[in-house]
Amino acid sequence: MKKNFNFCLLAGAFAAFTLAACNDDRIEEPVLPEAQTDNLKLDQPNDLEKVCYYVDQYWSSASVLKTTLKTTADTNFMNAQMTKIASLWGRSNPTLRFVDDASNPNSTYNAISYSTGKIYYGYAIYYDAKAKGGDIVNAMILAHEYGHQLQYIFGLPTVSESTARPNELEADGFAGYYLRRPNGYNQTTFAQIASAYEFAQSIGDYQTTSSGHHGTPPQRRSAVRLGFLLGQYDLTASAFDYNFFYYYQGVLNGTYKMAKNTQYPELDAYMSQYMDELRKIQTGEISAEEFKELK
Repeated sequence: MKKNFNFCLLAGAFAAFTLAACNDDRIEEPVLPEAQTDNLKLDQPNDLEKVCYYVDQYWSSASVLKTTLKTTADTNFMNAQMTKIASLWGRSNPTLRFVDDASNPNSTYNAISYSTGKIYYGYAIYYDAKAKGGDIVNAMILAHEYGHQLQYIFGLPTVSESTARPNELEADGFAGYYLRRPNGYNQTTFAQIASAYEFAQSIGDYQTTSSGHHGTPPQRRSAVRLGFLLGQYDLTASAFDYNFFYYYQGVLNGTYKMAKNTQYPELDAYMSQYMDELRKIQTGEISAEEFKELK
C-alpha cells in the first residue's frame, strides 16, 4: 500500500497545558519500533503550536524524546546531516530529537519542524525510509524539514497563497538544492537524488481548493527538480526564495517571464534551458519514470 505523504503546515490553535505537562525534556533509552504505518505525516505546526520538549499534541501521549536512534551509526548519520544542512545555510543546528513510542510505534511515522527551533523525527519514518531507499531518503526528509526552519527564520516564502502549497513546494526545493550542493549531500546527477523521491512519490494531493493543499505529485516533482537545478549556484536562503519563485510561478501558471532575471543573469541563462522541461514535469507530460532518468 502506498504511503500517504502529507508535508503540511498546520494552523492549529494553541492548547493550554500546565508546565508540568511540558517542562520535561527527559531522554529515554531506545526501544525497537514494530511494524510501520500506512499513513505518513510530516506536519509543520505554526507559531501557535504548544511549546513542549517532552510530548505535545502532534505526537501520541505515550511518545518520548530521545537523543539517539537504535544504533550509533544511525544517530551519527542524522546528527552529521543536521550539522551539514544547517552549515550549508550558515546557521547553527536546530534542536534535533528522535521520537519513540514503545506502545504504538506506528505513531512515530512523522517528522515535524517547529517554529521554536526544533525538529522532531520519528523512529518509524526513519527506519522505513532507510529500508526503502537508503540514507539519502532521510537526508532528503531532514533537508525538507530544515527548509521549514529557514522559512521560520527569514519569513519565507515570499509568495503567499490560500493553501500550504508555497511552503511545501519551497521546502521540497530546499531539499533538492541541499542534495546537489558540493558542501551538502553532493549528488552530481539528478538520477541519484530522484531515487530518494521514489519514497515520497505519493506526497502530492489534488485537493487544490483546500487550505491544506500542498501541491500535486507532478508539481512536487517539479519543485525538487527546480531546487536541484538551482543547486548549480551558491545562494543564500533569500536568494533561493527569490529564484525559486521567479521560475516556479511561471511553471505553475504555464506562462514564462519574457524579461531576463537581471539580478542573476548567469543563473537565468542556465535556467532558460530547463523551463520547458519544468513545465512538462508539472503538467505530467514527463512521467514518473522519465523523471527519474533526468540528467
